[in-house]
Amino acid sequence: MKKRILFWLVLSLLTASAGASEREPVRNLIYLIGDGMGLSQVAMLQTGYGDTLTSFDRARGVALIRTRSANSRVTDSAAAATALASGSKTANGMVGIDPEGRPLPSMMARARRAGMAVGIAVTCGLQHATPAAFYAHVPDRNDTLSITRDLLASGVDVLFGGGRKTLAEECPVGGSYLDAFRRRGYLVADSLAEADTLTRGRVLCVVADGALPAAPGRGDFLPRATRCALRILSGEAARRDRGFLLMVEGSQIDWAGHANDAAWMQAELRDFDRTVAAAMEYADRTPGTLVVVTADHETGGLSIPSCEEDFTRPDGGVDYRFSTGNHSATMVPVYLYGTGADRITGVMDNTELARRIMALLELE
Repeated sequence: MKKRILFWLVLSLLTASAGASEREPVRNLIYLIGDGMGLSQVAMLQTGYGDTLTSFDRARGVALIRTRSANSRVTDSAAAATALASGSKTANGMVGIDPEGRPLPSMMARARRAGMAVGIAVTCGLQHATPAAFYAHVPDRNDTLSITRDLLASGVDVLFGGGRKTLAEECPVGGSYLDAFRRRGYLVADSLAEADTLTRGRVLCVVADGALPAAPGRGDFLPRATRCALRILSGEAARRDRGFLLMVEGSQIDWAGHANDAAWMQAELRDFDRTVAAAMEYADRTPGTLVVVTADHETGGLSIPSCEEDFTRPDGGVDYRFSTGNHSATMVPVYLYGTGADRITGVMDNTELARRIMALLELE
């Protein structure tokens, strides 16, 4: 009888502890966006790994999001990223503004106003549509000069990616935009090795004139940049006694989909998977950290049809097929890990996902 009472007492304590963990406030957000990554792309990654689990398989929460834009069933990256960043719809081609041209405050801008440290790490140019949606407000996603002006004004603490050519353009306040960042106290680096020396502060690390090379040609840039950004943001967050928000994009999954190139896509997915793993490792050792992995849309209309060799030979090849060279209207997955991972579930609009994340971070 005493053993039974002891068992139920221990069980109740464990349950109470788990409940307390679930209610723990979310202090840090690592927001990973696989550009063009639908469920079929995740299945491609899993198929390529065989019996080895992917980072996505470690998720503690799962949801699905609808992706249409304000003016089309099939979104582009500008409209989708604006929805994921701000919780509001806009038309294709627009960045950080509503269809009438009014600025939409992003969660990154809200986080910065709340005193949080904020950062971006991508494999495209920093002025590309997805990263731009977190700091810029322009009617045309291709207006990279206006986007660069907004980047300078945004105050984003940590920046890793490409786009050096535009940053080298003349700045209205004198010199180049690179010079202007230096005057504002940023370490301007052209290699990860330089940024690796920082434990806090502000850094602009641009390693390519435009986009970075396709995987695997850029090595481990994205997972390494993510770890570096997390270290710097952690130091800044501790100094401010606040949390941080880091947005990371696997930018070129989308480009492989547009090219209908399965080998390239597999390489990009593996690179992104390693990046997600780095984020999850950080969450494991840092209570209060939520990892959200999702996509802006699916690209390529990828399918993995059955093949007779799949059933007759254990080493049979896999047949990947694309139905389009553009985006599709399918829903895309959301994977969650860490503190608060159980608090976002179900089928929702991409704007609802952003609003729920901001609610967890208590961003006004």
